[in-house]
Amino acid sequence: MRDIGVDVKPPERECSDEHCPFHGHLKVRGQIIEGTVVSDRMNNSVVVQKDYLRYIKKYERYEKRRSRILAHNPPCISARVGERVKIMECRPISKAKSFVVIEKEAEE
Repeated sequence: MRDIGVDVKPPERECSDEHCPFHGHLKVRGQIIEGTVVSDRMNNSVVVQKDYLRYIKKYERYEKRRSRILAHNPPCISARVGERVKIMECRPISKAKSFVVIEKEAEE
């Protein structure tokens, strides 16, 4: 198992996915985003939703916003709908995927 250079708990399961940062050859770099998985219906991919607030100067208030990011979901992590995950930027894996799931948050 490789050290990816980020302080996250490595997965317990093994996988043979070449796009896995722990067991394959994919290098991670750039930003780390936390969000919730809203869809896992694609093969080895998930849609992660990040909710945030944006300040509107004119009204001196905040508005809720959200962004949805496609991320690669390695078989050793296999995140499901409703789970909190950390995703990290990597090289483009496909036309829309430039992030990979690196950790599932601990369930409470």
